[in-house]
Amino acid sequence: MPRFKIAIQYDGTQYCGWQTQKNGLAIQPVLEKILGSFSGKNSIKITGAGRTDSGVHALGQVAHFDLKTGLDTCTLKRAINAKCPEDINIVSCNVVSPDFHARFSAVRRTYRYQCYTGTNPLYKNQSWFLPRLNIDTLNSISKNLLGTHDFLSFSKWNKKMKNTKCDIFQSVWTKENNMVIFTVKGDRYLHHMVRYLTGTMVAVAQNKYSKKYFIQLLSDPQKNVSLHKAPAQGLFLEKVEYVQ
Repeated sequence: MPRFKIAIQYDGTQYCGWQTQKNGLAIQPVLEKILGSFSGKNSIKITGAGRTDSGVHALGQVAHFDLKTGLDTCTLKRAINAKCPEDINIVSCNVVSPDFHARFSAVRRTYRYQCYTGTNPLYKNQSWFLPRLNIDTLNSISKNLLGTHDFLSFSKWNKKMKNTKCDIFQSVWTKENNMVIFTVKGDRYLHHMVRYLTGTMVAVAQNKYSKKYFIQLLSDPQKNVSLHKAPAQGLFLEKVEYVQ
């Protein structure tokens, strides 16, 4: 049975995240039901590269599934999109090796967090509305994230999580008109990690915390730290990379 790899875009506003939940509609079961319609089953299991939270969006989520079908990849992509709701779109569809795994084969993931300093209400579901932000201050903080660090302080505590270290390859703030964007690329992330990092960096820029305190939390990791967490709507899973 062939294994398919798909890239997905979605607006997460109306969903409780990627992963199937008992209380609320998620992206995963929507796609599983659609795929099931091509095989005569109730659903086909699909595995995503990352478990985005409630309200979080994706520009490049990746998933895999096994499906016996006579459709070629282009036709299958169009057929899935024809059944998808308007806030979910399949960007690409390819046949891959049977040992490919959307989550475990991934080597780098890039997230984008958008902070909006303008007044246009059309961005309310895609960004965190904030007053003016100083890019230089934010970058002087974010550069400290590069390399390998223990991000326990910047995550939701989970006693089952034994390894809280992550490698960060890119950490930069940029500005596009009124949109101030934090881009981070890493090998893995902890629960709520990007939102805690973003929220705390913004808090430092607003003089609610000191830069020294931020760096201390990196060098001396602590669990259950009381920090600012950026709201979900500004976060996007932008890209997932695999070894070629």
